[in-house]
Amino acid sequence: MSKKQIFTVEYPVRCSPSILYEFLSTPAGLQEWFADKVDERDNVFSFSWNGTTDKAEVTMSEFEKFIRFHWMEAPPEEFFEFRIEKSEVTNQTILVISDFAGKGEVKDQTQLWSYQVKDLFHRLGN
Repeated sequence: MSKKQIFTVEYPVRCSPSILYEFLSTPAGLQEWFADKVDERDNVFSFSWNGTTDKAEVTMSEFEKFIRFHWMEAPPEEFFEFRIEKSEVTNQTILVISDFAGKGEVKDQTQLWSYQVKDLFHRLGN
């Protein structure tokens, strides 16, 4: 099996970092756009899609800045992260997503994130 590599995608967002952080870090917020059902207990989130559940632990976070998850079944060095940045030039909020994928899967994973983020933007009124 090929080793996965990290990739990053960025999306400008028209909303405050505090509202965006709620959609990225709470079960209710994540359930709005990321998964069909989301539960959290002791810093472990359960994400359900079409009856399948995957668990991810929050390994690091900083309020209104970023949250990093580690899938319980993934190698320890892999994670997915939502980071909220501000453009110094335009002062616009930017959502930066980091994730891991196999070399031939980066394009597909990027498209999947774009699809998910489109749903997020719809919920945010963007």
